[in-house]
Amino acid sequence: MPKPAVPPTDPNADVQGLGYEQARDELVAVVARLESGAGSLEEALALWERGEALAARCQQWLDGARERLATAAAPRGAGQTGTAGAAGAQDERPQQQAGTDDEDGDDE
Repeated sequence: MPKPAVPPTDPNADVQGLGYEQARDELVAVVARLESGAGSLEEALALWERGEALAARCQQWLDGARERLATAAAPRGAGQTGTAGAAGAQDERPQQQAGTDDEDGDDE
């Protein structure tokens, strides 16, 4: 008599419980194993799927951190975001460097 089919469980379900550093470190190890080329095609596919799940988890952590930073920066300036101030600082840099250019136009 054949065994009843058991629904497959997600082998990467534990990834959702990992912190950023844990997921990142494991992702680095997965990439190293994939790059080494050792193992069967089935093992490589399983590693690839694990790596995708780990990368998605890292992205969740980064998105959450970005959102928290944006929320924390919002009360500082009336109508200004943290990135607008950074862009303004970048805009000033080329103007400050303009005075250091050689005025005759040659590179010497």
